[in-house]
Amino acid sequence: MSSREEHLVELVDETGEAHGETTVAAAHRPPGQLHRAFSVLLVDPDGQVLLQRRAAVKTRFPLRWANSCCGHPRPGESLAEAANQRLREELGAGPVELTEVGVYVYYAEDPATGRVEFEYDHVLRGEFLPSAPLLPDPDEVAELRWADPAALEAELDRDPRSYAPWLGGVVNRLLRPTGSSGSGASGPATTPPGSSADDTAERSGGR
Repeated sequence: MSSREEHLVELVDETGEAHGETTVAAAHRPPGQLHRAFSVLLVDPDGQVLLQRRAAVKTRFPLRWANSCCGHPRPGESLAEAANQRLREELGAGPVELTEVGVYVYYAEDPATGRVEFEYDHVLRGEFLPSAPLLPDPDEVAELRWADPAALEAELDRDPRSYAPWLGGVVNRLLRPTGSSGSGASGPATTPPGSSADDTAERSGGR
């Protein structure tokens, strides 16, 4: 866990254009530096999505329910390569064919740890069979469950503090795909409808 805090991430502007690099730890210190990230949702043939509850030792939003897998590509690394590596490390899954369904920028402050998420998030969908083997890493994942994405949207509105603040945007992109932006983006990414800019602890959806 701690060694990944020293991994390099790619700094980007709000169009996804790269302009530098820094460490994971530095990117997530207040006030945060906008950097490239990805969020994977594994989807079964019935449209159910795999959620993970983040482990207690996570440095950002521990013990919150989130999408199947999250991470950051290293500078110059492809999203598919980086995402499949994290799927293997966190869930013992993959490789999985991934499709980008949208991108959005979010900002969120973790009131428990003081860390900041400020990310240009590529949302990736992967087809997955519930019967396929999974071997979650307990240092990454506390629990797993499958959920209906439409019902999950409603639950996020009712009980947002049980979920990672970026999950709403990820599910929004899954249900309302905007297509691939390639390695960068064709235009500015946006936060999903319903994101609140007035929540003092967690703003614009967020990782």
